[in-house]
Amino acid sequence: MLDIHRLRVFRAVVATGSVNGAASSQGYTPSAISQHLSALQRETGLALVERRGRGIEPTAAGVALADGLGSFFAGLAQVESMVGDLRAGRVGSLRISYFASAGATWIPPVVATLVREFPQLRLDLRLFELAGETPVDADVEIFIEGASTGTGGRVLELLHEPYVAVLPTGHPLAGREQIPLAELRDEQWVDNDFSRGPCRQVVLDACATVGYTPAFHIETHDYPSAIAFVAAGVGITVLPRLGTAVLPPGVRVVSIVDPVPRRRIMLRARDALREHPAVVRVVELLRAVSAQP
Repeated sequence: MLDIHRLRVFRAVVATGSVNGAASSQGYTPSAISQHLSALQRETGLALVERRGRGIEPTAAGVALADGLGSFFAGLAQVESMVGDLRAGRVGSLRISYFASAGATWIPPVVATLVREFPQLRLDLRLFELAGETPVDADVEIFIEGASTGTGGRVLELLHEPYVAVLPTGHPLAGREQIPLAELRDEQWVDNDFSRGPCRQVVLDACATVGYTPAFHIETHDYPSAIAFVAAGVGITVLPRLGTAVLPPGVRVVSIVDPVPRRRIMLRARDALREHPAVVRVVELLRAVSAQP
């Protein structure tokens, strides 16, 4: 491998036509310039300069090398500029994975801010539910505790989120501010988690503590579909509060108590990108939106 500093010294010697001139422009002593030249000639196996009177001139090989170094150092400057941009988060890409209800509520304002503050940054957004059993190789991952496909990295809790009941407005319990979970025992439940994942398990575990298993009469794949069935008067559904951001007419959300089912929403950031400005900003934005009531 050729030493870049020696190549810079050699180019300065050719440009100034003397060791002293190169020493002055590069901030070295003449002795150090001579040592760099000697070392570069040993590395290349070429005679690059020869003495002419009190000065030195490049050999034919030296002229060819000096000419080639012009484009080399121009390219190197571009690389150094790119590295600076990447370090500052101005270019490159960022992969963010998330689950559906976070995608519907948190991701749009976060992405809007990132696009404004990092206009050259490419965002690769991945919905966790569509990944199936394929690991999601994300730089930033928003996940439910127990459902992450990533490993390592810094993990922090964004929200310990309560579940609520969604009822038709004409339901006898719809006028309540709170409903003990035991009182939903005999209701017709609409399932909202086709994947049978950790979010559904939170509900089953909470119901088990008060002595029953919900009677699911209808199975749906997602929260909006389940809420639509509730609005049609088919039954009730229980889901995390985040899933109730957009509600159709004809339904009411009521808090659940005794016990309150809860899920933990977590954030993982890749270790190698922990100090990346865009990742730092994503973490700040997600903590802010998740803290909103």
